Amino acid sequence: MIKSEGIILKGIGGFYYVEAADGIYECKARGVFRKSRIKPLAGDRVEISINENAENTIDVIRERSSLMLRPPVANIDRLFIVSSAREPNPVLLIIDRLTAIAVSRGIEPIVVFTKSDLAEVNGYIEIYRKAGIKAIAVSSVTGEGVELVKAELENHISAFCGNSGVGKSTLLNAINPALALKTAEISDKLGRGRHTTRESELFKVEGGYVADTPGFSSLELEETEIILKDDLPYAFPEFEPYIGQCRFTSCLHVKDKGCRILEAVENGDVAASRHESYCVMMEQAKEIKEWEISKLKNKSNENLRR
Repeated sequence: MIKSEGIILKGIGGFYYVEAADGIYECKARGVFRKSRIKPLAGDRVEISINENAENTIDVIRERSSLMLRPPVANIDRLFIVSSAREPNPVLLIIDRLTAIAVSRGIEPIVVFTKSDLAEVNGYIEIYRKAGIKAIAVSSVTGEGVELVKAELENHISAFCGNSGVGKSTLLNAINPALALKTAEISDKLGRGRHTTRESELFKVEGGYVADTPGFSSLELEETEIILKDDLPYAFPEFEPYIGQCRFTSCLHVKDKGCRILEAVENGDVAASRHESYCVMMEQAKEIKEWEISKLKNKSNENLRR
């Protein structure tokens, strides 16, 4: 028996495919995980036993740095939020909600505006760069920005999200043509669309990994990843210098007197569109009941331990 370490690339029918330094091993999870209701996920860093005359086993799942619930994948450290300059037009509320979800999960958001050859995107780029969020303009026609996205993938576990038609598949095909071809073949074999799967798989790209190519749908993330009221201001990085400086400690930063964040919006230091998205999200967060808050916190803590 040989002990090794690696990362789970995918799980199918109770078997997990772990990439170690010397190859990919098919493994079964030890019974202790099932008894503890812990399911190994793509992206998990694990310790395995390699057995010559028996099944290889996953012995240890290391602590997760992040977790996305649907599709389930662990340890993503970069979320590429893909929107398009036109057809469809950008919806800033969706982008802002997704950047906030990423920040709240300890994941770095990177906003990508595709089809930059069809419309001007510099104004959008400036909004997110001012907020301390990386933003890249991309065109599959001219090749603009493709190399920049490639560089951001290197040595990271990433996922791409965005609505249909924004160009996720086209972008990933430009980055690595074999990647897009492979995912299409899997989809055809299963006889279902790429976005319908609830399992996750990591693909090697630029020295890192991309989860579930071409990625999560925006709607799935918006429905499953909830940010609580007290946590929401911290999910907007540009708010952080002003948090704790308002006149009232109970300030929600929506329309309160003496709010330093509102002053920053008026002074142009915080983008008005970002603050508008925050206000919409705060109104929704205020609707979450106390018992739901406790349940969500417990579930989040439990999932990160698994």
